[in-house]
Amino acid sequence: MNNTIAIIPARSGSKTLADKNIKLLSGHPLIAYSIAAAKLSTKIDRVIVSTNSKQYADIAMHYGAEVPFIRPDNYSLDISTDREFLIHAMNWLNDNENKIPEYWVHLRPTTPLRNIEVIDKAIASIKSDKKSTSLRSGHKAPESPLKWLKKSGQYFEGILNNEDFNLPKEAFSQVYIPDGYIDIIKASFILNNKEIHGDFMVGFESPVCVEVDSLEEFNYIEYQLNQYNSELLSYLNTFDH
Repeated sequence: MNNTIAIIPARSGSKTLADKNIKLLSGHPLIAYSIAAAKLSTKIDRVIVSTNSKQYADIAMHYGAEVPFIRPDNYSLDISTDREFLIHAMNWLNDNENKIPEYWVHLRPTTPLRNIEVIDKAIASIKSDKKSTSLRSGHKAPESPLKWLKKSGQYFEGILNNEDFNLPKEAFSQVYIPDGYIDIIKASFILNNKEIHGDFMVGFESPVCVEVDSLEEFNYIEYQLNQYNSELLSYLNTFDH
């Protein structure tokens, strides 16, 4: 039916880690791992990379993704939102192919290590929930942020302004840290609203994952790759690099 599309955003111009989206991770550009995850999924029909860079586009196509357009610079700024590049991609497909897939699987390149079965499970989860407006992944927080402290002048005080932070963690509801493992956006919702996720966001519990925002995190992910056999890396090693 071609109603499930992976969209991988990869703008150039990162300030935190220069060209991090194409930085080599065990011999392959960081973006290639998200492309591989989408290509290996049994529930994704098409893989598109949205980038403002011809260099990034060539790399993405080498690893099997489509790059049918170059994203305009005004949607590729430091302050640009996810909604902007998603709407741009949807409008482009509508204008050029006269169709817009319903399910958009948003895979951020900065979360390179994913399990294919987990991706497929997330897609099945949102498709089975007709009331849903989106899906967002998150992993369990080891401790409630309500136990954290804020600083007022030279003194610490509880977030709740009392001493509940001294209670055991079992006294607090389980909370989840949103991560970049997988987001799924429904075109029928985002095109008719100013929001991305809406009020019926499926809460999908993902494995704990590390996201690349610094060289230290990048090096740790490379260490992880070297500790176990990665299905993604095995797939990528079939490509020339």
